[in-house]
Amino acid sequence: MSSEETRISKLPIWVGRIRMEPLDGGLTNRNYLVRDSKRRAVVRLGSDIPHHHVYRANELAASRAAHAAGVSPEVLYAEPGILVLDYIAGITLTEDDVRTSGYLQRIIPLIHAAHSRIPEHLDGPSMNFDVFAILQDYRKTLKREGSQYIKKLPELLKIAAGLEKAAGVSETIFGHNDLLAANFLDDGKRLWLIDWDYAGFNTPLFDLGGLASNNGFSEEMQRGLLESYFSAPLDIALWRQFMAMKAASLLRETMWSMVSEIMSELSFDYAAYTEENIKRFEQAYDEFRQI
Repeated sequence: MSSEETRISKLPIWVGRIRMEPLDGGLTNRNYLVRDSKRRAVVRLGSDIPHHHVYRANELAASRAAHAAGVSPEVLYAEPGILVLDYIAGITLTEDDVRTSGYLQRIIPLIHAAHSRIPEHLDGPSMNFDVFAILQDYRKTLKREGSQYIKKLPELLKIAAGLEKAAGVSETIFGHNDLLAANFLDDGKRLWLIDWDYAGFNTPLFDLGGLASNNGFSEEMQRGLLESYFSAPLDIALWRQFMAMKAASLLRETMWSMVSEIMSELSFDYAAYTEENIKRFEQAYDEFRQI
């Protein structure tokens, strides 16, 4: 039994003997499925990651508020470095799932509910997820750590400044800020939104742009997404703001991976992920410039 498994086995919430198995996924934590005589639970292990603006106290507060808002599983137990959540039996969505009209019509209300309801249930301080401030902080980290991408940074941050200006001012909501397909679960009756590592106050356009870019939405799907979310016809001003924030979300993912190449201890091919996201960002930025 590893040290992590020993620690998990000693948590005071288990009833009777337990069985555990590691779960795939998680680029900022390690996950286990644990069964005791009463229930199944997901155990997430991870410490603060200041260079990625991930703080576990914030994740815990967001997770509890998200459950109270009716969009996420219940927090069963927490202590420093460990978060235990009720297990949801169901399927994890794929990008293909998210792109289907049936799922998307269910996902949009879920996101809207998270954005609007979670602030009512937050207890204590919460993070502000300002993508452009984060990009500046990533630039400092990459320079300080001697990243191989240092020569790219001036041009990337120049682009970021232009995107920030184009994105303009938007309403503020409580964002998930990591809308990958794998963060949506379907239990056969309803959808759940999980993993609140990056949660914080933000513009809804970041989540909408991230949802579109992470799941390969066509232009038609993106336009439909905006009209459905805002319950109004799409105009050119909002479209330009959205496309700017979508490009910014991909630039953030690119620089997140650049930083992870240097700082992460998890076994993952971050270099390949960086290259993948550079291409996706460049495509999104080209699309933005054509508006």
